[in-house]
Amino acid sequence: MFIAHWHLGVYGADSFKTHVWRLDDMLITPAFAQSGGFAEGGLGLMPIILVMIIFYFLLIRPQQKRAKQHKEMLAAVRRGDKIVTNGGIMGTVIKAVDDSETIEVEITKDVKVNVVRTMIADVRSKTEPKSDAKS
Repeated sequence: MFIAHWHLGVYGADSFKTHVWRLDDMLITPAFAQSGGFAEGGLGLMPIILVMIIFYFLLIRPQQKRAKQHKEMLAAVRRGDKIVTNGGIMGTVIKAVDDSETIEVEITKDVKVNVVRTMIADVRSKTEPKSDAKS
């Protein structure tokens, strides 16, 4: 009220009404004056959606394929395969049970270690299954 009286006293009533109108006009943001439609809002989200699609096809999907291939490779490990562990140790599989988490690997002659199956990085050479039938 003090400000209103000061304006009235110095500038008069007409100037005060004009000043108050200008103050209200300054408080109205341009965002209220813009018309917002679905097309404008949808186009605003398009870059985000496009980046998500690109991330899926360039990062997520290939990683899922590699994980699936690695899982299949681990399931197919059998006796006689030459493997490389994640630690870089190379050896030959001596004992591999399908539902076991560990396999037995021979690093050199008479040096055997147990390796967790998921720590196998690569199978270097596969052996063919031996047939029991003698011909």
